[in-house]
Amino acid sequence: MNPLAAARAYSAIQGTEMPSAATGAAQPSGFADMLTSVMGDMTQSSRAAETQMASAVQGQGSLIDVVTAVSSAEASLETVMAVRDQVIQAYQEIMRMPI
Repeated sequence: MNPLAAARAYSAIQGTEMPSAATGAAQPSGFADMLTSVMGDMTQSSRAAETQMASAVQGQGSLIDVVTAVSSAEASLETVMAVRDQVIQAYQEIMRMPI
């Protein structure tokens, strides 16, 4: 997850609009759309890391590119896992509330 995606996620939660002219992408309209977007970004960075690793194994890639792609994929995965943990914690808290 890059800083721009994190800023967009924060602005979506706060209900403010952030210009999307830098990437040309539309703003997510809700929490589900934001999660779908983050999951797509995580999947894309994982695939990019796999591609870099495959090219390095074939002797065509740079080790620096592989390390950068893998660390980016790892950061994206950790972000998604942190969001998942917070959603589960919020759900459990709601379920503990008395009616």
